[in-house]
Amino acid sequence: MHDILVFNTFITQDVLIVFYYIGAVLMPVVLYVFRKELIGRVAFFKRVNDRLKTFYGHFSTGQKTVFWLVFFTIFLCMELCWRMVFEAMIGYFDMHDYLYRIAKQIK
Repeated sequence: MHDILVFNTFITQDVLIVFYYIGAVLMPVVLYVFRKELIGRVAFFKRVNDRLKTFYGHFSTGQKTVFWLVFFTIFLCMELCWRMVFEAMIGYFDMHDYLYRIAKQIK
């Protein structure tokens, strides 16, 4: 407990995992569920939504299929980037813990 209180041991790995799942799972679901609320309350989102509906309405069936394939591909790439950012942060803090343990053994 003393190591945590004096910041010799980090609790970041557990915290980072929680924030990873909040960002990767919870945020997209919350945004999807509350999208109508956002569009109704924020004028910018309403304008963007209206323009996207007009733009999407001019697509043929094949173009709509390509649009959704591109959308899901970009979404998966963003999820992958989000994962890699958190893996890098967890790796960094793991290195700190390993180096701290090695330094403690040398003393």
